[in-house]
Amino acid sequence: MKTVVPFGIASLILAGAGLAHADPIEITDQAGREVVLEKPAERVASIPMPMASTLIAIDGGVEKQVGMNPVAKQAVLDGILGKIYPEAKDIPSDITAPNFIPNVEELAATNPDLVIQWADRGNDLVDPITNAGLTTMLISYGTEEKARDYMTMSAVAMGRDDRIGPLIEWREDVASDIAEKAAAIDEADKPKVLYLLRAEETLKASGAKNNYNTWYIELAGGRSASADLEANGVTINPEQIAAWNPDVILLNNFESDISPERIYEDPILSLTNAAQNHKVYRMPLGGYRWDPPNTESPLTWMWLAEILHPDVFDYDLRAEMKDAYAKIYDYDLTEDDIDGILWTDLNEGAANYDQFKAKS
Repeated sequence: MKTVVPFGIASLILAGAGLAHADPIEITDQAGREVVLEKPAERVASIPMPMASTLIAIDGGVEKQVGMNPVAKQAVLDGILGKIYPEAKDIPSDITAPNFIPNVEELAATNPDLVIQWADRGNDLVDPITNAGLTTMLISYGTEEKARDYMTMSAVAMGRDDRIGPLIEWREDVASDIAEKAAAIDEADKPKVLYLLRAEETLKASGAKNNYNTWYIELAGGRSASADLEANGVTINPEQIAAWNPDVILLNNFESDISPERIYEDPILSLTNAAQNHKVYRMPLGGYRWDPPNTESPLTWMWLAEILHPDVFDYDLRAEMKDAYAKIYDYDLTEDDIDGILWTDLNEGAANYDQFKAKS
């Protein structure tokens, strides 16, 4: 008898269903494929960028991670996980190029029990792995539901069902609390928020269709300034941003040197409401980048809600971060750690940002 784990499992885990691993584990991945593991995976290679930190958080360590995307590894080393788990620097990242094309020779050399790859970006990313005889689980990206599902599938694949329930419950509790409070905000009081996926040289924004940034902007009581775009990662120009005239601009963490000065010093972007009112923020970098979905996402939602509507939300974000890191990573964040994650230096002087400073 197999342990069957269907797509859309989050509710099953929350219901407290225990999954025994004496029998093979059968998972229906997010491409609808059947994935069978004879036992919980002890060696996992992850090609999608968000998965490295996700696996670390779910397992409570890096021991099972035998390969990761080089861009994900850089985020780990640049962020707090590199401090919590310094041994992460030794995890191979040559299993794939940053564009997710697998290096099958190096991937096979890691001797993985399971390889995680994207579900919906073409067979060229998948076939070389499966043709090499490597067990592969495919994940999809873009919504909170998908994030919860691939987190849950990964936990079950590694035999860490015990850890996923509390993580999913936390997400649900925070999302529900924010949504309830945001429901009282008048539409006219919801600011237009622009998330820039790239900004150092090329400007890129994302539309509303299956876009995670739009989802949590709306959750926190904002409106996506770029919601009319048809796709994600669309190249735009400063004139388009000026036409949208966002009230708030959020800067990504995929560009290591990006800062609010990029907006304030631009002759066109500096004229937007966001720049004029000092509402330009580089998003936090914690265990992973807070802009895309990750295991720390509830902290992102609280952070943004407090920025957009400090009169509505009253989270103690620093305390929430300490509690989350203790539970997820068994790590006691220092005040300096929190300042680094929140970019308190880079975001110095931004509207409503003093609330995140340590209380003297």
